[in-house]
Amino acid sequence: MSIVTKTGDAGTTGLMYGRRVSKNHPRVEAYGAVDELNAAIGTARAAARDESVNGTLLAAQKDLVVLMGELATAVEDLPRYVKDGFALVTARLTGRLETVAREIEAQKPSFKGWATPGDNLSSATLDVARTVCRRAERRVCALNEKGQLQNPEIIVYLNRLSDVLWLLARRAEGNPRSGPGGARTQWRGGGDGKMRDRKKKKPTN
Repeated sequence: MSIVTKTGDAGTTGLMYGRRVSKNHPRVEAYGAVDELNAAIGTARAAARDESVNGTLLAAQKDLVVLMGELATAVEDLPRYVKDGFALVTARLTGRLETVAREIEAQKPSFKGWATPGDNLSSATLDVARTVCRRAERRVCALNEKGQLQNPEIIVYLNRLSDVLWLLARRAEGNPRSGPGGARTQWRGGGDGKMRDRKKKKPTN
């Protein structure tokens, strides 16, 4: 079967179970943004030099496939979706992210003020993924406001994922395995309105 179907040439796309909607439909915007997020996290995973980060990001990518499947299904088709054995987003997935966040915070990564992305490749790609995650969250919120989201846990999951991505980026800024860098630029919001550089000591172990 060819990837070139031409069925979308008129500006419509298919949801699960054959329903067709406009390509700018809020549901398509929502799962499309999550698809972008998956790609952004894949880029961050490719740049990661820490195996624990790699594992965390890969697990999140697998979760996002669950999110996309659920979002690509119209509310009225969800009972059929579940009956067919497809998984839904649950608090268990969110709880796993909360565990990761607690583990990173226990390591007490140092941060003050507004972080400026770009200290090294790993932290920069994590910050890109974080901002894409926030956009996906906004798209899902828009879908919810139109009464087209049955499972609010999707919003909770994306909110928690952006927290984890932020924490991973801040930790990567001080991790010598993350690549070149070490001078962390942060916006402190002082009266002089200047960027101030903070030299962060790297771990000695």
